[in-house]
Amino acid sequence: MAHQGSIEIDGVVKESLPNTLFRVDIGDGKIVLCHLSGKMRMHFIKILPGDKVRIEMTPYDQEKGRITYRHR
Repeated sequence: MAHQGSIEIDGVVKESLPNTLFRVDIGDGKIVLCHLSGKMRMHFIKILPGDKVRIEMTPYDQEKGRITYRHR
């Protein structure tokens, strides 16, 4: 099967966990466990509960994702 690409979804951070993990609400009552991307770690971008973020997910695992952008 060919690679389908990643899915980008906007959500709201609900909870901050250790090791740059976050619980993000993407709507429809779905909560996704997300980690912070490397570029955001490199540039020391802080994420707090209540922030609006863009996450990337694979079509294969809808329970985990990666935070790639924090909206202003």
